[in-house]
Amino acid sequence: MKESYVDLVRIRRQVFAKIAKLAYDGTDLSELEKASFEILPGEVATYRDSIFRERAIVDERLRLTLGLNARKPTEHHRITDGINDVDVDKIQFIEPLINVITFACEACPTKQFYVTDNCRKCLAHPCTNVCPTNAVSMGRKRAIIDLDKCIKCGRCKDTCPYSAIVQYDRPCAAACGVNAIESDYLGRAEINMDRCVSCGNCIIQCPYGAISDKSQIYQLIKAIKSNDHIYAIVAPSFLGQFGPLASPVQIFEGIKQLGFKDAIEVSLGADITTLREAKEFLERVPNEIPYMGTSCCNSWTIMVEKLFPDQFEYISDSSSPMVETAKYIKKNDPDAKIAFIGPCISKKLEALREDVKDYVHFVITFEELMGMVVAKGIELSEIEVSEKIQDASSLGRGYAIAGGVAEAVKQVALSMDPSKEINVEGVSTLHECVKLMRVAKSGKRNGYLLEGMACSGGCIAGPGTLASLNRVRKAVIDFKNQADSKSPLENKIIDENLS
Repeated sequence: MKESYVDLVRIRRQVFAKIAKLAYDGTDLSELEKASFEILPGEVATYRDSIFRERAIVDERLRLTLGLNARKPTEHHRITDGINDVDVDKIQFIEPLINVITFACEACPTKQFYVTDNCRKCLAHPCTNVCPTNAVSMGRKRAIIDLDKCIKCGRCKDTCPYSAIVQYDRPCAAACGVNAIESDYLGRAEINMDRCVSCGNCIIQCPYGAISDKSQIYQLIKAIKSNDHIYAIVAPSFLGQFGPLASPVQIFEGIKQLGFKDAIEVSLGADITTLREAKEFLERVPNEIPYMGTSCCNSWTIMVEKLFPDQFEYISDSSSPMVETAKYIKKNDPDAKIAFIGPCISKKLEALREDVKDYVHFVITFEELMGMVVAKGIELSEIEVSEKIQDASSLGRGYAIAGGVAEAVKQVALSMDPSKEINVEGVSTLHECVKLMRVAKSGKRNGYLLEGMACSGGCIAGPGTLASLNRVRKAVIDFKNQADSKSPLENKIIDENLS
């Protein structure tokens, strides 16, 4: 999506920038009434059949960016309804996090098999022979699939010598590894929140931009303006997100120019999490628990809790890097208010947990951060800086890439106990995470350290990212290789955090 869904990315950025500018300028939120006209001027539609529909969808995006619910088409509400509830300088979360903008959804067809013009009505008719329900027959020009009989087994597709049968699905449902995407009475996407783990993959796959999460940038900016103790903690996947000309130190300086007191790498907290999980693994596996799952990906842990509740106790008790970094800052500045900036929207839910909310006060994505940068007119690549960033170790910076967490924990655990045999398995995407948990539940991964990442390739492909996976992976690896095996800050806090 980051490289090819450019129109959607442009609209989202305009919305984020508009809300950020309202917050920075202190503009009365009643001005929201005309914001969609400023974003989409004129009377000719650019993306859909009607400019009025385009503006109506943008209006819902503006509400979601403020933290409000999207309005239902069957009810009358002004765009500013509920505005007083979110015009604050702290998190004001209104469930659910992920919302379907119903009148933006095109009710895409669900999973089906379709015979294309490539069918040659061959003599063998393998597609009709393998169908267990006789759903495939020969028509005048090509094979025909009776969708009422089809059980979607895919045998016809697999056996066709011309690859003439294709499978398609609505993109949001295909991306959801926990089958949380359902349909309403008009066939539009609907999210089953009992199964949803807020990974956000449906958001980045929908080609109509009909699914979106709520943002906290308005409340964060208000907090920045009223409090000079707001810190930014930045996930290691920030490399490559803001263009090839913006260096890491320029990005961090740009974040400070937004009003933050300081910006610190979350990789620092990753170092602490590594040490804690390594110690926990050595102490608990296999004496107390058969295997241990990592705790860094919030959607992975939510998935285990919802779909495999009897296995949830085997997920590490260690706090995530986001929380460990925040705890370190709070220890040095008790008045600190901390905003996590990263690729993940699931962290917005993690920050609401009882054991986390006193440490992490806001969560925004890289995409939302860019909206703030645009609103302030900052050009990151033109910022003049000289010093380097060295908050974390190379292992900590590797957390952003799938496999990096387990590898870091394994290396540190082996340094603590070289005699220990440590088997590791890591997967990315929720589809693969579910498969891994089924195998682990059956007892076939006893003694293992398991790493689950909800996004393909790891955090570098999160829903709040701006750049392509390959470009970010290379940038993260290069930045990782610049770090020492242990950072100066890690050497300073290792003993006090593990004592």
